[in-house]
Amino acid sequence: MCTQTKAAALMANIPQADIDPSGVFKYVLIRVHSREEGDDSEVDIVRGYGWAEYHADIYDKVAEELERDGHLDCECIGGGRIKHDPQAKKVHVYGYSMGFGRANHAVTTEKLKVRYPDYEVTWDNEGY
Repeated sequence: MCTQTKAAALMANIPQADIDPSGVFKYVLIRVHSREEGDDSEVDIVRGYGWAEYHADIYDKVAEELERDGHLDCECIGGGRIKHDPQAKKVHVYGYSMGFGRANHAVTTEKLKVRYPDYEVTWDNEGY
């Protein structure tokens, strides 16, 4: 019989990508880990919002929410910017975070392609 940990069950329900519906904004790539003994499960998630002045603003808010019950731990593994154009059905990922460094934009675009399957999702390392 296979039993799933509480952390693994929680991670399975976390949306892999959540970004603002349009505009140009900062984003972070966050690795969510289990804190439970013997459970090495993890998932990478993308979060991007226009309200954030700094990449850390996004990370701090998301990590606080996810770590609240004590089952999960978060680590920011980089950041950048996203240009989301819903009329053209395009998302472009680029740049880097001064505080967290450049996220792996290839991982970010794969997460966004799942969230926006009918979009053209591209990335490059230009800009900041």
